[in-house]
Amino acid sequence: MSNSVALQKLADKMKLENMIPEIDISNKKITTTEINRPALQLTGYFDHFDVERVQIIGYVEFTYLEHLTREQKVPVYEKLLSYNIPCLIYTTLTEPDQDMLELARKYEIPVFMTKKATSAFMAEVIRWLNVELAPCISIHGVLVDVYGEGILIMGESGIGKSEAALELIKRGHRLITDDVVEIRKVSDETLIGTAPDITRHFIELRGIGIIDVKTLFGVESVKNTSNIDLVIKLEEWDRDKEYDRLGLEEEYTEFLGNKVVCHSLPIRPGRNLAVIVESAAVNHRQKKMGYNAAKELYNRVQNSLMKNMNKKEED
Repeated sequence: MSNSVALQKLADKMKLENMIPEIDISNKKITTTEINRPALQLTGYFDHFDVERVQIIGYVEFTYLEHLTREQKVPVYEKLLSYNIPCLIYTTLTEPDQDMLELARKYEIPVFMTKKATSAFMAEVIRWLNVELAPCISIHGVLVDVYGEGILIMGESGIGKSEAALELIKRGHRLITDDVVEIRKVSDETLIGTAPDITRHFIELRGIGIIDVKTLFGVESVKNTSNIDLVIKLEEWDRDKEYDRLGLEEEYTEFLGNKVVCHSLPIRPGRNLAVIVESAAVNHRQKKMGYNAAKELYNRVQNSLMKNMNKKEED
């Protein structure tokens, strides 16, 4: 699980203006996805103050402070900044006064500014922190975006996962990661897959070596992250194994407590894996939209049987 994210990474991602650049923020970390607008704290109430959260001064807090005298503001500033908060961010074109900046220097608390509106900025920060601080595992597999569906291809080493991904890329789909997939649980419903920084955009093909997908096929052939919507497990064809031929009942696999629909796909020479994966992706989208081809066929068969039975009774 990711326990912290660098404050510098947040500042870079959100394009924050650092008001006190002389303060070293290289070792400062954020450890929670929650953020706080210290409205009550600015009135002097510090009970239950969540000091580990990013603190945001919006337009309402700023205008409240504007109505205070300097003698009223400075003690509140001092108490707020005496806590080891990660940082203070001013939004909606507001900016800190000199007293705030001087006390922030004293306590070495970073102060930032952004032009973004408070609510929109808070939502963006929370969404980003939810991903960065989400529980994370790494698994062996290939993640591709096929018709907007995140397809995680798994299987034994050498079974053809990378070759299937390459064929999908040539057919206009996008690679997220080959070999190692980092999976983050951002909610009880959503898993996000990403590539490790080192291997991003690379594919290993046995007998050829490493290829750079972004360089060979262009930027439209890669994507940095994707939801994991469907898992396809490739396995050697087993003549004695009974494979599902209708798909009436969904099978699932589990990552970090979240269940994902999973199909086991037997591999035999001559099978076009890319076409099968494309069909699985489209079929999965149809099911999410309320249409299930297997159930439609089942209903047709049942209706046909009922008609035949009724006809025999009439005869």
